[in-house]
Amino acid sequence: MQPDFIHEFVPGKSNRTLLLLHGTGGNERDLIPLGRELDPNASLLSPRGKVLENGMPRFFRRLAEGVFDLDDLKKRTHELADFVVGAAKHYEVDIKNIVAVGYSNGANIAASVLLLRPETLSAAILFRAMVPLTPETQPNLSSVRIWIGAGTFDPIVPSSETKQLAELLRGAGANVTVRFCQGGHELTPDDVDLAREWLGKLK
Repeated sequence: MQPDFIHEFVPGKSNRTLLLLHGTGGNERDLIPLGRELDPNASLLSPRGKVLENGMPRFFRRLAEGVFDLDDLKKRTHELADFVVGAAKHYEVDIKNIVAVGYSNGANIAASVLLLRPETLSAAILFRAMVPLTPETQPNLSSVRIWIGAGTFDPIVPSSETKQLAELLRGAGANVTVRFCQGGHELTPDDVDLAREWLGKLK
């Protein structure tokens, strides 16, 4: 069965696959260079969000800036997790070694996958993430490692939101590293350097 998101897949030399999740207005090609920079040997799986907001792809609907449509978010989270499982079989990659790399909207749905379908990901790099939702049942993230990159001057994600997300994930047992870089909502070279260094230390 063909995986059902428009996506790019780039085979790698190691058994790690980076699941690349773009921000609002991005597409399946946007984060390929970032993925290569973070791990030149990993396979890259990069889907395009199915929701359109004023013509811009996203992974789930929102009602306003920072106000998420929770019913849609839950549905899209399961849809994305199912896609990852299907793509892992289709491309014959190791389902136990998939690391999400999400930016903004992509980081938010990656966090939602961690909370609702924790078995899908072994680790995650979340750039400029917010708390997507509070799950009804707490997942077991005791074997999951998460790196969160935040911007000190981010006008969209306040530092309190970053700390709240870290607490939520730690409460579920995850090993969480938080790094604040001098910047806004955009990615900085420091973000990429710190995330690459962290990823390089993962087994």
